[in-house]
Amino acid sequence: MPPPSSPLLPDERLAAGAARLASRYAGHFAPETVLGLLTDSYTRLAEQARVRTHLVVLAERLTAERLDALAHTQGLTSGPARVLFVCSHNAGRSQMAAALLAHRAGERVTVSSAGTHPADEVAPHIAQALTEADAYPKPLTEEVVQAADIVITMGCGDACPVMPGRRYLDWPVADPDGAPIAVVRDIRDAIDADITELLTQLAP
Repeated sequence: MPPPSSPLLPDERLAAGAARLASRYAGHFAPETVLGLLTDSYTRLAEQARVRTHLVVLAERLTAERLDALAHTQGLTSGPARVLFVCSHNAGRSQMAAALLAHRAGERVTVSSAGTHPADEVAPHIAQALTEADAYPKPLTEEVVQAADIVITMGCGDACPVMPGRRYLDWPVADPDGAPIAVVRDIRDAIDADITELLTQLAP
């Protein structure tokens, strides 16, 4: 009898990434769970992508973030407070906030960002104001929301799902989409002021 065929992947290059992730999370998650999340991550990113050159790599990175969040939620791992920034497109405000908090808090906080309707890329004028050079828009996933201790929304209204036991904040920050770099820097500085206040509330 021939062996059962493997599930059809949307991109055959994902098989290597699935093997790497399955090895990394061995003992926590079955290879089938890893492959399912990787395929879902790829599909979600592909829906918004105009250029697919790095899509497989980004899907692997997104899947690793989702698996880390899932492991945290299930009590398989422990770590510092987790903060999630959410805006509509994950191409401006939430990216800047995540980069600023990660830079200033270091290992004190695990930082994520996502968009309710993610863009296909971070706009170049936004990237100029970021401290993280390889940022990319990510879809909002249930695993990351469930793992967060604090969820900070930035102009996405009630599109972010509300999970019990999470602290929710809303920062009314202007949308930098299409704004000149000088305005983007002003928005970045306003976010940084909110980050300063947040850091005083986090455990040392």
